[in-house]
Amino acid sequence: MNTVKTVYDHIRSNNIKTTLLVITFPLIFIALIFLFTWMVVPLNDAIQTTVNVAIPTFIACMVWLVISWAFGDSMMLHSAHAHEIFDTDMQYREIFRSVENVAIAAGLPRPRVYIINDNSMNAFATGRSPRDASIALTRGIIKRLDKLELEGVIAHEMAHIGNRDIRLDMLLITGVGVTVFAADMILRLAIMGGNSNDNKNNGAAVLLMVWLAFMVFNWIITPVLRMAISRSREYAADATGAQITHNPMALANALRKITTDSRVECLDKVKSMAAVCIAYPGGPREFASSLMATHPPVEKRIERLESMAS
Repeated sequence: MNTVKTVYDHIRSNNIKTTLLVITFPLIFIALIFLFTWMVVPLNDAIQTTVNVAIPTFIACMVWLVISWAFGDSMMLHSAHAHEIFDTDMQYREIFRSVENVAIAAGLPRPRVYIINDNSMNAFATGRSPRDASIALTRGIIKRLDKLELEGVIAHEMAHIGNRDIRLDMLLITGVGVTVFAADMILRLAIMGGNSNDNKNNGAAVLLMVWLAFMVFNWIITPVLRMAISRSREYAADATGAQITHNPMALANALRKITTDSRVECLDKVKSMAAVCIAYPGGPREFASSLMATHPPVEKRIERLESMAS
């Protein structure tokens, strides 16, 4: 007899997968630097080069993370052309009531609410912590979903806030930005002839191999792992959202509608934000492959939600 997975099983499973994937990032980075430099220098030199590259890179990531932490949420909201709404506006009183009710059910502070002036259906959450989080909803998603479906979407976004997914995504985006910049700097040094050692050619060769390691990490490893984490967190947010509302079918029905029109035009050129939206904002089937998809197939998400309802 097959055991039916509960909401808690889905949440636990996805949290474990995400933790393992995040641990994999620095390990693969270190391994790539070591293996590529080992091709051109002895073992001890390869180890030393790996240390010399890894430590400054991690420090730079931490510095840039602090900057992103301070301004990342406002930058995301600005990119989406979102504007804040307030409960004093009668037009949005019902939206505020829904957000407030879901926040209470989730045991979280009510986030600020923003509207994206787009008639498509999408939403995302941002913020440094649950205490200063924001939820952005398109006009289309407000108009075209019924109350329970919209509460399911809000609960999904509250789940991202409660699960600290915003913090995780900010960490990943920051890490990618730093390593891309570092790769460019290393290539420039390699072209200039490497370090001012006695053996300039050998120094240039080491720098070139380090650059190749960065390129493999930035353009092959990182996109695959980051998208895998994003898909895992979407499953977890679906499960947690269903737990908050005690109505998995509301979110399942919302996803059916959302995926028919999820493109947000102002986000077409902001690819880094695709992973934070409830559905891919570039429109259906724009992915190169399932490995590079920011979201799991909607059919599988709905299937899991339906299994929770049963």
